Amino acid sequence: MKQEPLFLKPVFHEKIWGGRNLKTDFGYDIPEGKIGECWAISGHPHGVSVVTNGQFAGQNLADLFHDQPILFGHPTGDRFPLLTKILDANGKLSVQVHPADDYAMAHENELGKTECWYVLKAKPGAYLIYGHKAKTKEELEKLIDEEKWNQLLGKLTVKTGDFVYVPSGTIHALTEGIEVLETQQSSDVTYRLYDYDRTDDQGNKRELHLGPAKDVITVPFKLPKLHQKTEQVANSTITTLVTAPDSPYFTVKKLTIFGDLPQTRDEGPFTLCSVVAGDGQITVGDQTYNLKRGTHFILPNNVQNWTWHGKMVVIISYPNEGKY
Repeated sequence: MKQEPLFLKPVFHEKIWGGRNLKTDFGYDIPEGKIGECWAISGHPHGVSVVTNGQFAGQNLADLFHDQPILFGHPTGDRFPLLTKILDANGKLSVQVHPADDYAMAHENELGKTECWYVLKAKPGAYLIYGHKAKTKEELEKLIDEEKWNQLLGKLTVKTGDFVYVPSGTIHALTEGIEVLETQQSSDVTYRLYDYDRTDDQGNKRELHLGPAKDVITVPFKLPKLHQKTEQVANSTITTLVTAPDSPYFTVKKLTIFGDLPQTRDEGPFTLCSVVAGDGQITVGDQTYNLKRGTHFILPNNVQNWTWHGKMVVIISYPNEGKY
């Protein structure tokens, strides 16, 4: 089997809070409307990526994961475990929470949804809804029932280049003027607490899910402590943004590449890659591939060595041991 990256075609989703920045910032050919999400690397049935190059061109990632397990280190799971997105928040996202694996599987037949954000762009003063102030479950439910959102919700100011880890059970929401690269478990389960009483073009409010949300919110909220580290390799830097044991499900790293950066697969069964700034190339075997901002691809398990070239920032991720 040939050693080659799997380049992927993004899938786009319209959202009430979306806009047009995925076209202007990345050059994507997006549909008309308020496009809020680019599902860049996805095996999820709500938006499956298709391979655009090489021997598997035209095949979708979900089928490839089942049909060619050798590419993914012979996984034990029944679905591609991770999902990479770009989110363009031109308005506030709903205040929401995601369940952990046990609850999600029992109630939705989905994986849980722990996620994280690398902030690609943030307007001055931009902030997230992040966490809550309730000390007990009773206090949490009372504040929700009375819609005392200012008393309940935590806020976190963010800027370009920040990284935020969002374990399942965490109340959260992006707000306007923020663009992020999201790495998450492959799940599309969201329980909305509050949606600012917005209505769609037909005057309908979006559905809330107060009962399930109350079930899965972690009380009390504790700010995650991440043991990040940065290493210098030649003229480049590799920053580990999150990994086990802080994150059970995935490892995420930021590569700031200047010149040539050779790498060997020493962790992870396969690697998800997203170019978020600059441009350059990657050499796999005897072939070199051009890369630019907004390019997304997978380095499968049979690719054990590769070399980055150029001046660019790449976010890579892979599932942790036992989670694929």
